[in-house]
Amino acid sequence: MSFKHLFSRSLTAAPDRLHFAAHSHHLWPDASHDGQMAAWADAAHMADHKWGIIMGSLWSEAQGHVASELALPDPSTISFSPNTHDFLVRIISAMDRPTLRILSTDGEFHSFRRQMARWVESGKIVWRQVPPDALAAEAARNEYDLIFASHVLFNSGNVVDFGPLAALAKPEGPWVVVDGYHGFMAIPTNLVHVADRIFYLSGGYKYAMAGEGVCFLHAPTGFAPRPEITGWYAEFDDLALPAGSVGYAPDGRRFLGSTFDPSGLYRFCAIRSMLEIEGLKTEVISAHVTRLQQQFLSAVHMPDMHLLNPMTDQPHARFLAFKGARAVQLHAELARRQVVTDVRGDVLRFGFGLYQDPDDVDQLTEILKTIG
Repeated sequence: MSFKHLFSRSLTAAPDRLHFAAHSHHLWPDASHDGQMAAWADAAHMADHKWGIIMGSLWSEAQGHVASELALPDPSTISFSPNTHDFLVRIISAMDRPTLRILSTDGEFHSFRRQMARWVESGKIVWRQVPPDALAAEAARNEYDLIFASHVLFNSGNVVDFGPLAALAKPEGPWVVVDGYHGFMAIPTNLVHVADRIFYLSGGYKYAMAGEGVCFLHAPTGFAPRPEITGWYAEFDDLALPAGSVGYAPDGRRFLGSTFDPSGLYRFCAIRSMLEIEGLKTEVISAHVTRLQQQFLSAVHMPDMHLLNPMTDQPHARFLAFKGARAVQLHAELARRQVVTDVRGDVLRFGFGLYQDPDDVDQLTEILKTIG
């Protein structure tokens, strides 16, 4: 089955391109264009008054879509920001400790690793990294203020079970933060039993297909009531406070900053509406992607490359990560043939998505045969 008609604008914009990097920059569906135009129209027609819609019905709709996807019991625990790093900084700012003790896997994304390394330099934190399979045991030693782990590791595609981590979380610490960027709308995720204990970060750039600027945080009630890094939107409901007072919204909005570009929210809501109309739940899309991945693996032959995340009957990343000395070379050879993939060091990643069909996979495997 093909769903290319839902991506006609992106596909016709570069008809000779084979885009196998849905895990990196997911192509935008046509519905995103409709959402973008709706953002422009509201700004043109309503000017200053557009914020009544953005922080009202649009905000609530976007919260509802996230809550539905993750089985969150209360959509008001969700807030939005241009990027997840913004939320990470606010979470850390809410921890009232002289020196924070932070535990993470050794496979976290560059932005997180860079920020941690800088805070280690400044003396703000003590940071320990462990392999993913050692994370739960190390966390159980109860020596940390904050535990951070990706649901799906960006480099290897391995899936982390954060259930044991959630069992440790308490308002007084430790706090557990799950980076869901490679899991949200890629792996069916149900947070109903841990929503009262974990922070969950993700956004629209990957499998939500909504592009930049629409990231979100689920913040459990009772955790981090007063982030130190804060903007006036965090007290949007209470502008009548006495001068000099620093108030906070009682829900997820306590993590907000200041004025932002709302167009991502429009795109996200338009795409979710499109998916609902088409009957494309995450389970359906994942099944489509799995078939393409299995087709690829049955036809491709790269004996000098090791697959880091083999296909099993367990939830699987939307990309296949191959490790080997030829990763950079293969990436370059594919790029010369207008095949878009992604390389991280010696790991070559092939990302699969809704806008591909079996013919695309056949083309990719034939091209790989010519490279040798």
